[in-house]
Amino acid sequence: MSDVLEQAQVAAKQRNWSLLAQYLQQLGNSDKKLGISSSYSQQVLTLALDVLELGDFQDRWEIAKVLPNLGTIAIAPLIAIIEDEDADLEQRWFAVRILGNFDRPEAIATLVELLKTSESEELSSIAADTLANLGPSAIASLTNLLVHEESRQFATSALAQIRQPETIEPLLSVAGDPLASVRLAAIEGLSSFHDSRIPPVLVKALKDPVTAVRKEAAIALGLRSYLDGELDLVNLLKPLLKDIHLEVCLAAAIALGRIKTDTAAAALFELFQSQKTPVSLQIEAVRALGWMETKTALDYLQKVLIESGNFQEKEENKNLELEITSHPSSFISLPSSLIKEIITILGRVENPNLKPQAADILINLLQARHPVIVGEVKQSLALGLGQLGDKKAIEPLIEMLADADSSIRLHCIAALKQLAPQQAYQQLENLAKENNLRQNLKQGIAIALQEW
Repeated sequence: MSDVLEQAQVAAKQRNWSLLAQYLQQLGNSDKKLGISSSYSQQVLTLALDVLELGDFQDRWEIAKVLPNLGTIAIAPLIAIIEDEDADLEQRWFAVRILGNFDRPEAIATLVELLKTSESEELSSIAADTLANLGPSAIASLTNLLVHEESRQFATSALAQIRQPETIEPLLSVAGDPLASVRLAAIEGLSSFHDSRIPPVLVKALKDPVTAVRKEAAIALGLRSYLDGELDLVNLLKPLLKDIHLEVCLAAAIALGRIKTDTAAAALFELFQSQKTPVSLQIEAVRALGWMETKTALDYLQKVLIESGNFQEKEENKNLELEITSHPSSFISLPSSLIKEIITILGRVENPNLKPQAADILINLLQARHPVIVGEVKQSLALGLGQLGDKKAIEPLIEMLADADSSIRLHCIAALKQLAPQQAYQQLENLAKENNLRQNLKQGIAIALQEW
């Protein structure tokens, strides 16, 4: 070790801070806990502090791995750097970060004082993060900071990151703070806990004037779907689907998808009855219906497909009867990107009891010659039918082999192989022997057999 220390001292004289950091790391690796009794500790500490003061960012980053191994002798000089307002800001930032490795009263006190008095946002932020990493031992100190307006933001953010039950009460105390950023941090922190005092705070936050707070409250309540019966979450979240800010609408749609009730599905379905609903929100709504994986949710997805596909026809023929009807004239013709999303979601249904229903919807969609079933939409449809594994899809997939698009034919072949390889191949061979097939289908079957 002495040889490495000598090399380190030479590097220090040469002001080669990068090389010095490497030598000090070697010393640290050879004795992870040098300890105060080590004859090398003070020398290594002095050299390490030189790197921290004079090195560049990367040098400081590397030396930050060494200093914690020196034990408590590093605390006092680190505190001195932090309290030196004339010191380089980056050097102080690293000193704060390194001090966070010491769960000691003097370290916590220094970080709390910095959080309370620093005018530097960078230092306050790293101090808050560092205190959060220290966990329970820092909670009392952070709680005391909540009474001071100038430190309340960073103290709340730090408490929100600790994720210990002891933080619930102090976070509740600032959940209604006049400062929006404090309310948001409190809501984010409280969202991690299941405590009877928290839901009323989240419900109130749904009507907060600040967008980010409403969004966070919606997300948090969506993770508490078990409270639907008690709080009627669907009716609490439903108004947020029409929020003036899209990000809140999206969060509400996701939250309703987690509730997985027929009432929640109905609320999402209503989004497709307005021409004002943005496509991005419609896409989030169909995803939420897909996550539910209930019969009702799939019924609504089917209805969206039927209504959107027949919209133009309904305008021409007011007496047209549909299998599912409910204010049909209020529906809009949906873009192919959304139809493709619905098809993809149906193709990914995992509930064995719902797979036949999903397959029927896709097969009926294909056979109904829906106006948007072209190109990539057809490819998604073939892929979905293959994934669902329902053998009823074999014949419709074989019919799709007549398509002139080679990519669509390849998707159909892949789906047939995934669905029932032996049965599908046998069926293709039998069909290939028939003389009365349409030319394009005969050609598609020949290609499929060749590709198989």
